[in-house]
Amino acid sequence: MEAISAEEMILDDLLRTFDRVFVLNVMETTSIKRGWLNLKWKVTTEAGAFLLKQYNKERYKLFNPEELLFAFSQQIRLHDQGLACPKLLSHNGRILLESDNGELFMVMEYCQGILIPPGRTNVHQIYDLGRATGKMHRILNDGTLGINHSPQFIPPSREERLAHWNAVREKTAKAGKPQLLAGIETQFEATEEMDIEILRLLHTGWAHRDLWADNLLFNDNGLTAILDFDRLKYDYPQLDVARAVISCALDDHLDVSLASAFMEGYREERNVAEGYLTHSLQLLWYMESTWWIHADMDQHSVPPARFAKEMIWLAENLKNLSAMLGNI
Repeated sequence: MEAISAEEMILDDLLRTFDRVFVLNVMETTSIKRGWLNLKWKVTTEAGAFLLKQYNKERYKLFNPEELLFAFSQQIRLHDQGLACPKLLSHNGRILLESDNGELFMVMEYCQGILIPPGRTNVHQIYDLGRATGKMHRILNDGTLGINHSPQFIPPSREERLAHWNAVREKTAKAGKPQLLAGIETQFEATEEMDIEILRLLHTGWAHRDLWADNLLFNDNGLTAILDFDRLKYDYPQLDVARAVISCALDDHLDVSLASAFMEGYREERNVAEGYLTHSLQLLWYMESTWWIHADMDQHSVPPARFAKEMIWLAENLKNLSAMLGNI
């Protein structure tokens, strides 16, 4: 009851500010149980439905406020140029608002659509996601923002990564978790076999950097919204491509027809070389594998467990990706 009552107090506080700032009569509120720490509600008014997103104080500490405001500005630019993403509301030029009790929150239009479980999109949905992702990358990298000196992710050397997996293997063995060692060994072997040099040839650029199933809404025939631009930064656009494909097309196996449909849509907006998806997935694995594969992965909640499954699958299939995907 304590957590529910604390959540209700936060909502009441936010609604007072919402009413004062936007002068809208709230008829109904519905809690949205999704995401980590931040609270969200669907708020129905006489002017339509909106989403209130509260930024948890502890999670907010993980963000650079200037970078977060920059991400909001790019979401506005993308929406204004026709990308399927929520319209953000502002007051006196401010997107991030502060309630009477000091809670930081934002208000955006409520987007219709449903969440599709990982690996369960249909060909129409993932094709449309590919097209929207290509459009997003085209707009973000049209020269308006310029370029940075270096991406967010700097691939470590093979030697550094092998030393990391050795340390993880040793820690896991000491923890008495032999059931995890096979998955860790697979990461080590894939690191030994991977052609690390290809990572130095990939193009950097502005990207969403969190393009997975929980941040996507669909209807039966396509994408209705890309959500949560908080992590938008200068990195590798190919990470978005790989994260979307592995999230939406990998179930027990990777559905190549879905992966191909994504790339068909993506190519409507951006020209890419042969092997683009293969190299994208290799890059994603090299970046994310250390996040999700470790001595405590047996304690993962549902989303990290899904990510760990993806990293194990990629490590097992890394050297066969090109043949599997037909060099798309």
